[in-house]
Amino acid sequence: MKRITHWPQLVLGLAFNWGALLGSSAVLGHTDWRVSLPLYFGHVAWTIVYDTIYAHQDKQFDVTVGVKSTALLFGSKTVPVLSAFSLAFASLVGMSGYANGAGLAFYSLSVLAPLVHLSWLLWRLDIDSPQACLRAFNLSALTGLLVWLGCLADYAIKTFL
Repeated sequence: MKRITHWPQLVLGLAFNWGALLGSSAVLGHTDWRVSLPLYFGHVAWTIVYDTIYAHQDKQFDVTVGVKSTALLFGSKTVPVLSAFSLAFASLVGMSGYANGAGLAFYSLSVLAPLVHLSWLLWRLDIDSPQACLRAFNLSALTGLLVWLGCLADYAIKTFL
């Protein structure tokens, strides 16, 4: 995809996050699109964030060999653009939670905490330092853990309390 479009991170996100669409049908026997679609597109936005950070590590090589990426497309505007994608991620996950009747634990752990975490990563990010980009990319995995913990906490509270 990197030879065709500046958006291989979008293609990765569309392919990588299809489990959000499949999961509810596997558990419920049907797909609740009000829950699944915002969750899916929210995680596509998050994939664009972390994979763009990753792509900044070797952007000079990409230019040399003639491939494209969102790192090259966004350039010096990467942090504000990824901030917008992070906000979209949190908003869409929040919409998914609303459609699913989520409670405070979900919004605290799955929406607010990941948004704060991604904001902190982007605030500290030096897009011209491969080491800083790798560190931020690795730390972005915490975002997924936080979303999962919020879902788990919401389920536990509804089920056991």
